[in-house]
Amino acid sequence: MSIGMLSTEQLYHKFQECTGVSTDTRRITPDCLFIALKGGNFDGNQFAEQALASGARYALVDDAAVAERDRASGTDRCLLVADGLTALQDLARHHRQTFTFPVIGLTGSNGKTTTKELIAGVLSKKYNLYATAGNLNNHIGVPLTLLSLNEQHELAIIEMGANHQKEIAFLCSIALPTHGLITNIGKAHLEGFGGIEGVRIGKGELYDYLAQNAKTVFINSRDKTLMAMYRERLKSIRSETTFAEAIFYPAANPDEETTTLISESPVVVYKNASGHEITTHLPGRYNFNNMLAALAIGDYFGVSPEEANRAIADYNPTNNRSQQVIKGTNTVLLDAYNANPSSMAAAIQQFAATPAKRKAVILGDMYELGDESEAEHAALGKLIAESNFDLVILAGKDMRFALEYLPKAYYFPDKFSLHNWVMDNPMADTHILIKGSRGMSLESVVPFI
Repeated sequence: MSIGMLSTEQLYHKFQECTGVSTDTRRITPDCLFIALKGGNFDGNQFAEQALASGARYALVDDAAVAERDRASGTDRCLLVADGLTALQDLARHHRQTFTFPVIGLTGSNGKTTTKELIAGVLSKKYNLYATAGNLNNHIGVPLTLLSLNEQHELAIIEMGANHQKEIAFLCSIALPTHGLITNIGKAHLEGFGGIEGVRIGKGELYDYLAQNAKTVFINSRDKTLMAMYRERLKSIRSETTFAEAIFYPAANPDEETTTLISESPVVVYKNASGHEITTHLPGRYNFNNMLAALAIGDYFGVSPEEANRAIADYNPTNNRSQQVIKGTNTVLLDAYNANPSSMAAAIQQFAATPAKRKAVILGDMYELGDESEAEHAALGKLIAESNFDLVILAGKDMRFALEYLPKAYYFPDKFSLHNWVMDNPMADTHILIKGSRGMSLESVVPFI
């Protein structure tokens, strides 16, 4: 007799018997639900038996032969569905709908994760909250994040990433955010989005969802692009449904602003509403904007200004994002988690303004730029040249396009050569910026400095 496929409701009852979910047999916890996913080079169905043997209570599979084999063995713990990924997403949506607490959806071209961490730090002063762990912000990560929510939580922050249009709209249909924030619109994933206008449309899908479902939006009032996108949606809504409310930060009226930037280098120092100076661990005006977002959201949800500012001051990144590392007499600004033309330009301009005896940059390729890659890397070379750094080191196949403006730069097509050069040419008393796309993994250079 063939095994029937479970509905989402039936699957949810099984999920409620479990302690959590896992898609990796190396991370099986007792009585979890193992979800078999398929990729280009793997098929999670083939690891279902291993997951059960390692302690999983059930294994969700979309291979009937695996489920039949499991039933024949007498365990009957493989749950058959038509498609594992779709079942994961449907299960997550169903679970999300059981909660009524606020869910903040967060996206943008740059600063998503740092902003998420700052907001989480502020809101955790008052709430038991759950925020996206690491970078679990895609069509798999968002469902896994939602399935980690439980009745003890009072608020959730869901980071949503995208590299093509319609992806944010789809993630919103799963996460169902009640509040939302776009950090900015920049030159990220140009290849997938089809250019900067495609980025604007794709990221703007969060605004679309919030407006169409009468939810709350937080907007940086100084960002002309975001303000224009907000106004466009007010005009385009044909029914009475629109944003429930719009919260602007800084204040829409400059005379009402209470938080002012004092210094952005080497770290942000700002004056709060009480006139006290707050010294942070993050550099740059771009991070100050992220802090303003966290403060605005904290204020909206009733976190006291004292607690909110303390959370901002205490946040110290350890995730390759604006992370300061001391190596001997050198100070390394490790910002190697990701890079695109917008974030790279902001980091270089900020670093150029940082007071230091000697400054060096180690920069790697910016990925996913498609036909724009040569022009964007060349433009980056021009910006670097105008910054007059003492030492410029470039790595990656597309960084060669930056050399037109940088005749004295050291260039390495691969990281092996880069590592050797840095090891053979030790630096001292130098401030060093390291930045590149995730695929470059330039944090690997730090041990050689």
